[in-house]
Amino acid sequence: MTERTTATESAWLEIDAANSGTAPWRPLRICFVAHSSYGEMAGGRTGEVGGIQRQQSLMARWLASRGHHVTMLTWDEGQEDGVTYDGVRVLKMCAREAGIKGVRFFHPRWTSLRSALKRADAEVYYHNTSEYVTGQVAAWCRRAGRKFVFSVANDWDCDPRVLSGRSWRERVLYVYGLKNASRIISQTTKQQRLLRDAFGLDSTVIPMPCPPVPGSESPRTERPRHAPPRILWVGRFVQAKRLEVLLDIAERAPDLAFHVAGTHDGEDQYSLAVLARAQRVPNVHLLGRVSREDMPAQYRSAVCLCCTSGHEGFPNTFLEAWCQGVPLVSSFDPDHLTARLGLGYVAHDAVQLTAAIRRLLESEAEWLEISERCRQYYFENHTPEKVMPMFEKVFLDLMAGV
Repeated sequence: MTERTTATESAWLEIDAANSGTAPWRPLRICFVAHSSYGEMAGGRTGEVGGIQRQQSLMARWLASRGHHVTMLTWDEGQEDGVTYDGVRVLKMCAREAGIKGVRFFHPRWTSLRSALKRADAEVYYHNTSEYVTGQVAAWCRRAGRKFVFSVANDWDCDPRVLSGRSWRERVLYVYGLKNASRIISQTTKQQRLLRDAFGLDSTVIPMPCPPVPGSESPRTERPRHAPPRILWVGRFVQAKRLEVLLDIAERAPDLAFHVAGTHDGEDQYSLAVLARAQRVPNVHLLGRVSREDMPAQYRSAVCLCCTSGHEGFPNTFLEAWCQGVPLVSSFDPDHLTARLGLGYVAHDAVQLTAAIRRLLESEAEWLEISERCRQYYFENHTPEKVMPMFEKVFLDLMAGV
């Protein structure tokens, strides 16, 4: 043990000394390449929040609390360079829109990324989601003799048919990064299978983590009694989320209230059109961006969380709902968990989704049974205490050559 080992590190060393089946614990230098995660690190009230950003922020903080030296690289959103949040040092690159269109890919985006990677001086670099950045980080790590861990964020990260629709530059750089990663982490066994079949690559399946909220430790004793019953939808107004399907359901079920937590995605034609339509449906209530502190109350007031997505990874919203015993009615079902474990109902169009919501409203006793299965599944599989050590093990094993 070196003189630099802190009291926190010493405590974890003693705990992990008895832990067989993994590399010995030591403090690592870990860097998260997470361009859009500054908003989450700063408290989740500005910038891009939720989803991938939420996972990266949560993991970085947990690893820092373990005694690892954690750095995160983000866009310049006006913050001080090197600011620290809960032990995580945040280094900034260029601003998202800096530079001249057509040239900014090389400078300042790639040049500022290379500079930040070097300044981070980490042993392990971690990146999440498929994009050209995956290849840029992998190439830098290969030249610098550092380890690179890539984490799948969505099923389409593993599907060449989807990737073929992207630009040549993005496709080539992503596949290069994927094939040159030291380790790959997938969210589900489906993603693991897709990676193996499409690219011949192995990956480690790790469930997604989500912190519990106060009160979620106790079973629900009654179904929410709001009149009319509330159905919750959470997400950004992008085509993959298919908010228009929820609007179809709302028009078919005027006796129900549909609460939509989320915002439109800039000024693109789709998000503006679906927003305008939502404003015309009388039983759709647009909540806008809801703070993290206020979201638990939105879940607890809902009969179910309704997901209308065509593609996902493993949505945080599912875990946030299940944590509080809120059943799911969804068109997307990662690893068939919802159908297989009875965590709600799976359907594929507005007619079937409407029928599934009606079924949840038929029997309070059945609703409570499903609610408790959701809660138990979450606490057995997705708390940070269950999941984060699995990520740490990947990093430790990688650096130990295991």
